[in-house]
Amino acid sequence: MCNRYISPDEYEIESFWHVRQNSPPGWVKAVYPRTQGPFIRRAKDVTGYERELVTGQWGLIPWFAKQPKLKYPTNNARSEELEVKVSYKDPWKRGQRCIIPAAAFDEPNWETGMNVWWQFRRADGAPWGLAGLWNTWTDKATGEIHESYTMLTINADAHPLMSRMHKPDPKLAPDKQDKRSVIPLEAHEFDAWLAGTVEQAKTLLNLTPVEVFDARPIPA
Repeated sequence: MCNRYISPDEYEIESFWHVRQNSPPGWVKAVYPRTQGPFIRRAKDVTGYERELVTGQWGLIPWFAKQPKLKYPTNNARSEELEVKVSYKDPWKRGQRCIIPAAAFDEPNWETGMNVWWQFRRADGAPWGLAGLWNTWTDKATGEIHESYTMLTINADAHPLMSRMHKPDPKLAPDKQDKRSVIPLEAHEFDAWLAGTVEQAKTLLNLTPVEVFDARPIPA
């Protein structure tokens, strides 16, 4: 699970993804659940395929929500449950997939018996493009429109790096921990993720090879 990440600046996002912001940025560099962050999706109101950069709440607001600030976390979504989880199955079925730009993301490591935060960047210096889902929710009382998104995760028990993150459950075997990893997309996968079929998107839900990562503890 990921609960904080660093966003690239607006210029870097626009340059790397060849996309324009459709509204004032409105996000800060360090993004936390229920705060505003940038995401890229297939443009909603154009004929054909274009990308658009949107600002929204990190924590997907499902259609049945009564208010935008939920009492339960929706900033991460298990990719294995997308077809059945009530909060995510409609956006998944409708192809409401997005890319979440991140300069870096942070994860806790408990190998010393204490929480040591690690930061993860790409070894090639490029920004991460993390797989996500988006939704648009309208407040029935006010008419206010809220954009929101969630970051997808995948089981990482067998991954040599990501399996080391998060506090282990002593009651579970090492290969049954359900350690989670974000799902980075490579540049050649961006268009298929945003505009492909659901079946095509499923093939992109994969762990990333360890050599792609530049990961190290954050200095105290």
